[in-house]
Amino acid sequence: MTQINKQYVWLLALLAGCVSAPGSSPAVNAVSTNSTDHDSIQQVDYTEIDSKVSQPESLLADEYSELIPTPPIDLSQSDGLTVDAIEQLALANNPSVGQASAKVRALRGKYVQVGLPPNPTVGYAASEVGQDGLSGQQGAYAGQEFITAGKLDKNRAIVAAEIDKAEHVLRTTQRRVLTDVRSSYYRALVAQQRIETANTLLEATGEAVKASQSLLDAEEIPLAGLLQTEVEQQNAQIIHRMAENELIGAWQQLSAVVGDLDLPPQKLVGDPKTLPNELDWDETLARITTLSPEMAAAMAELSRSRRALTRARVEPIPDVNTQFTVQYDNSTDYTIAGIQATIPLPIWNKNQGGIRQAQAEISVASQNIDRVALDLKNRLATTFREYSNARTQADTYANEILPRAVKTFDLVQRGYSLGELGYLDLLTAQKTYMQTNLAYLDSLNALWQSWTEIDGLLLTKSLSTPTD
Repeated sequence: MTQINKQYVWLLALLAGCVSAPGSSPAVNAVSTNSTDHDSIQQVDYTEIDSKVSQPESLLADEYSELIPTPPIDLSQSDGLTVDAIEQLALANNPSVGQASAKVRALRGKYVQVGLPPNPTVGYAASEVGQDGLSGQQGAYAGQEFITAGKLDKNRAIVAAEIDKAEHVLRTTQRRVLTDVRSSYYRALVAQQRIETANTLLEATGEAVKASQSLLDAEEIPLAGLLQTEVEQQNAQIIHRMAENELIGAWQQLSAVVGDLDLPPQKLVGDPKTLPNELDWDETLARITTLSPEMAAAMAELSRSRRALTRARVEPIPDVNTQFTVQYDNSTDYTIAGIQATIPLPIWNKNQGGIRQAQAEISVASQNIDRVALDLKNRLATTFREYSNARTQADTYANEILPRAVKTFDLVQRGYSLGELGYLDLLTAQKTYMQTNLAYLDSLNALWQSWTEIDGLLLTKSLSTPTD
């Protein structure tokens, strides 16, 4: 083979991507042509791109350490189940978390794909076949399309913002799961306390029935007095049964949130009567607005739309499509080489519509940030009102009403046993005591439900909210 033929073959291999020129590569050359006027746009818009774009290897890892769920823990060795243990189970097994995590991994794959240059093309070429009974010119060709204006980098910049948004959606889902866990946990805690209160009521009404029977036998009270105390005892039994149903329901909800593991009901560690720190409206609003992953996801969408506009503006810049041909001419015994380069002329299609669409999407994303901020404030207003009312009721019952009701019930019960007070006094004291305890537990449940929602940045319903 002659020296010139060897050069042609080397150039053919270069275009086909089989070899690289010293100090360069086809992929680098394909995205480093940035000498047009659009480069000033690129430099301005890319000041917002974070380290993920400049260091894409961080996006290519199989897993983020922060996204790896904590493995399930052994509950059989604990004296009581804590909320932390249930949270670990939920984060490891809740399908919403797995779904959101999978979407992050899918976008990481998309990040790799959109930055890859086009594959080279190779083929067979023949011309003047059959002329003078000869096979004509026989040979091969190789082609390569070169992507200009850094479009591949800009593609990855867009997906990097999508990954950022997906990670915030994942954190949102994790927050929803934790809030749902704590909501069911405190509901079960209060139900557990309600059962204990109902047991106390059952003992008290049982003693009252015994006392009434003794007084009836001594003909000191009519039969109606015994019947009334028995009615109160049956009401206490109903309350006890309802508390058990509430506890079963809370456990069923916990089982669903942690991934339908069928958690067996067991003792919970905690005291719902130990109230959380009191919340301040301004501090709470500032905290939620600052830390909310919903806000972060909305801002990531704004970043994505801005990068999409940058990409839309360079779309009209033509890509270069090259082809190199090497053929052997049987009629002259010459080796013939050919080079061809084509670019589209951006005369009619300058991506005008795509640019306008990208500009409008920036406006949509910007307005969405304001909408999310106002929605958070609106939701907080409702939940914070519920929290404030429940907090006031719980404090009043714990510090004022309940101590008096307990003391009154004890005095009346002792007086009734001694025959100093009538059965109507006992029934009134029993009803007051029972209603006060139940109202106190209701206020505790309302307090913890609203507090957990606020502490969870107003994120709930992990299983019914799409992870988009």
